[in-house]
Amino acid sequence: MSGEMCWLPSFGTDGDKILHLRTNSTQPWQPYTACPRFAVPDYAIPRGTKGWATYQKLMKQQWTLIPSDRALRELSWFNQDLEERRAS
Repeated sequence: MSGEMCWLPSFGTDGDKILHLRTNSTQPWQPYTACPRFAVPDYAIPRGTKGWATYQKLMKQQWTLIPSDRALRELSWFNQDLEERRAS
């Protein structure tokens, strides 16, 4: 199975980016830690990139890397659409 990956800040923060995954473009992005089916343990490197080992594994399995700015735009559109539905 292939899917999409991107690097986004942890939800609720503007800090370091971590790997996010989804198995199809209609699904919301989830942190890799919420996807035990695909995630592998992080490397034991102090301050290492969270999700790098999972990223390497999934790249070998032909997953697609989505640019962070595109993923953030999609999140923005999704949130705007959700707010509009709630308001109506």
